[in-house]
Amino acid sequence: MPVDPHLLAAFTVITIIALVTPGPDMLFVLGCGMRGGVRAGISATLGVVTGDALYIVAAAAGLAVLLTAFPVVFTILRFAGAAYLVYLGVQMIRQRKNAQVDDPAADGMSGRRAFFNGVVSSAANPQTFTFMVALLPQFIDPAAGPVWAQFAVLGAVLIILEFLADGTVGVLAGRIGSWLRERQAVRRRIDAATGSLFIGLGVRLAAER
Repeated sequence: MPVDPHLLAAFTVITIIALVTPGPDMLFVLGCGMRGGVRAGISATLGVVTGDALYIVAAAAGLAVLLTAFPVVFTILRFAGAAYLVYLGVQMIRQRKNAQVDDPAADGMSGRRAFFNGVVSSAANPQTFTFMVALLPQFIDPAAGPVWAQFAVLGAVLIILEFLADGTVGVLAGRIGSWLRERQAVRRRIDAATGSLFIGLGVRLAAER
């Protein structure tokens, strides 16, 4: 095994603790599932883990050093992602009165859109950047084997655990949301609540450092 078993065990425990604590990514998946159903919840989860995978590759390739040396690059990325989430939230609130229960296209949260938004949410999340760039390398032991292989193993563990955690939230939120969306008044409240959640996430991402 390219990763020291003790380091792998410690990494797994810390990752589980971090994942069960509600954060921006989990709240994002929750909002997508409530508004778009199970498919949107799963697609949002896939988007989030894809964003994480991109950071893992960047950390393994040393690209994270560039973002650390030039923080303005990451700051621009963070504010752009935050602005996009706020934009999505505003659009949901503005369009909630136009949604019709018998119109499948009115969900406004297709699987493709949920996936793309999940990638943006993960890539713009300072917590994701900190975890991948600052914490993950602490569990790399150059003497134990190729560094890239250790990144691959730890990254795979992280992605699997996050998919299970966030995916569970997405499925449950999707099932509950599907039942609630059959009622017009409740559906409008869901759209308003989800839009407010996205705006809050955008503001939080912009404020975090």
